[in-house]
Amino acid sequence: MFQQHYLFWLAGVILLVVAGMSWRDKANPRRLTNGLFWALYGAFFFIGDGAENLLGARNLHILTGVLVVITALIAGLGGVKLGSYPQRSQQQRDESAARLRNRLFLPAVAIPVVTVAGVVAFNNLPGLQNAVFGAGNHATLVTLFSMMVGCLTGWLIALKMTRDTPAQSVQESRRLLDAIGWAFILPQLLATLGLLFTSAGVGTAIAHLTETYLAVNNRFVAVASYAIGMALLTMVMGNAFAAFPIVTAGIGIPVLVLQHHGNPAVMAAIGMFSGYCGTLMTPMAANFNIVPAALLELPDRNAVIKAQVPTGVLLLIVNIFLLWYLMFL
Repeated sequence: MFQQHYLFWLAGVILLVVAGMSWRDKANPRRLTNGLFWALYGAFFFIGDGAENLLGARNLHILTGVLVVITALIAGLGGVKLGSYPQRSQQQRDESAARLRNRLFLPAVAIPVVTVAGVVAFNNLPGLQNAVFGAGNHATLVTLFSMMVGCLTGWLIALKMTRDTPAQSVQESRRLLDAIGWAFILPQLLATLGLLFTSAGVGTAIAHLTETYLAVNNRFVAVASYAIGMALLTMVMGNAFAAFPIVTAGIGIPVLVLQHHGNPAVMAAIGMFSGYCGTLMTPMAANFNIVPAALLELPDRNAVIKAQVPTGVLLLIVNIFLLWYLMFL
């Protein structure tokens, strides 16, 4: 039966292959540290129940913490740098682009199409989930598995269209990872940070500060505080999912729902959307803002953010008024 840790192992294998390619890249003056960074990151995906049974929970936590510190030191000291990558000439790339034209988007479009089709199939064909995953609730695994199949489908379509080799696709993965650098691991780090903030009682602290220094007895002030707080904390953490439980526990539930008797469903929907406004305006959301800049090879890594700031601000203003009106109908 297919299990979730198989996906982790696949990601780990790809990262270890990238690390090996980095170590062989003699044109990169930081090839040793660059390869070590991706190798350590790949090793994290192999840590699971087996490692805990072998080393014990405490020793495993210590080892993981040491590896995280080493990874952070490598990134902080500039150990992740671009190397050299076998690529087609500019003339070959221009000829390929002219031949493929808009079909270039097919591999990217295939990923969401196959993912949605897979989720629909697993949820509507009796017995399919049990046949693939075994007994139990597999809501998350269904999505992850379908996305994996979508990514593999897009990859095969790209190989067929470009007439290139699988090895070249891995080289392109290495080039993209090196271009993004340490920011590639931000989503995982920020998700962990959100859990730490929640466990540390940051939501309670936000509630105290809000109720002490802001006139939250006024509905509009309370709504604006919640929406702007979601956007700002998302900008700091880079992830609206990490900011949502903190701001909702601090302002949303105690002030908007319990004090002003607002609709929690409206609060949650528009509140999360307000967080996404912050996502548009922060480099911490690397997968949304830094990755596109690297993919497009833009000279300014913040070019995407600069283009999105007006949209983010306008959407946040609209969200405040929507929340103020719809939540109390």
